[in-house]
Amino acid sequence: MKIVRAFAQNIHHTSNMVRDGEGHSHPGKSVHDAKTPIFTIECDDGTKGYAIGGRMNTKVLNSTVAPAIIGEDPFDHERIWQRMTTWQRLWPDFNDHTLGALDIALWDICGKSCGLPVYKLLGGVRDKVPCYASTMVGDDIEGGLNTPRAFADFALKLVEKGYRAIKLHTWMSPIVPVPDPKLDVECCRMVREAVGPDIDLMLDSYHYYSRTDAYYIAREIEKLGFLWLEEPLDENSMESYAWLQKKTTLPICGPETAFGKDRNRANWIVNGACDIGRAGVDDVGGITAVMKCVHLYSAFGMSCEIHGARPGNLQCLGAMSAEQGKYFERGLEHPLKNYEKPSPWENSKYDQMDRDGMVLIPQRPGMGWDLNFDYIDNNIVE
Repeated sequence: MKIVRAFAQNIHHTSNMVRDGEGHSHPGKSVHDAKTPIFTIECDDGTKGYAIGGRMNTKVLNSTVAPAIIGEDPFDHERIWQRMTTWQRLWPDFNDHTLGALDIALWDICGKSCGLPVYKLLGGVRDKVPCYASTMVGDDIEGGLNTPRAFADFALKLVEKGYRAIKLHTWMSPIVPVPDPKLDVECCRMVREAVGPDIDLMLDSYHYYSRTDAYYIAREIEKLGFLWLEEPLDENSMESYAWLQKKTTLPICGPETAFGKDRNRANWIVNGACDIGRAGVDDVGGITAVMKCVHLYSAFGMSCEIHGARPGNLQCLGAMSAEQGKYFERGLEHPLKNYEKPSPWENSKYDQMDRDGMVLIPQRPGMGWDLNFDYIDNNIVE
């Protein structure tokens, strides 16, 4: 089997979602034109692999990656990944989101060729995983997540929906000029009071608090029985995380956005900068990279909580035990957004949740996409 063609395009659709100045998503007031990237790899036997969504760089995929993989065997995905990783040094636009798109499309081909979902190729452990509702960032929208009480009321609705765990993303700039650790703690307190003691809660707060503010938040939400605290400090300062980790018994989860794939995460482990690891297919360069991180953390007796509601992450979790990583991050959820509605290029959602808060891993071969090719073919834009 050889790769004969590879290309990145965009799918046109409409959306009411907007991004603020720092890239956080919020429901907007009106519907507007939008586009979502899709990367396709085609082999000489007609098998096609796809990666959809995220922040892949379509220009880099077309100009740099696609020519380099023509004639390659997609089952040599490890060698291809290793080679492309070295190319990132001199191609700054070749980010890990883009490397991840390449890797996911290759794994999709391998699964389809074998007639198996990707998690089975990785070494299947489970066919469903517990999930947590990951909220959007706090906002100033009427009917949205604009107050601690709004978060608490929404948390109750999420529990009624079937979730047994919730992660809060509280207020960040530019929604608030100066993020407020006391407001974050008040939000956490009201949510805990609303849902009771049996729902797992986590906090992903403003990412650039000072050490003293981060310590205050950690100390206070520890009293509320939170499961972990995520990215309260600039992840470029590993030393600050090591300092915070030593100051509190509340588990610290990270790194999420720090560059360096598994190599940098090894530094965090040996320097005691986190209690729980973090990785995601967009953050570290695909399924291949995530599993390297998972095995690294596991060797040190640590779990790795997977970042983001991405199909590749769900496949990785199917090859992980609950001790290696418990939850699938499902969302982003918001009172004014229907998360259960499939995207227009999907026939059905890949991460459907049952009433017990479990997400079933798709059993279709490859990544498990259930794609609406009529829509995709009729809405391709450059």
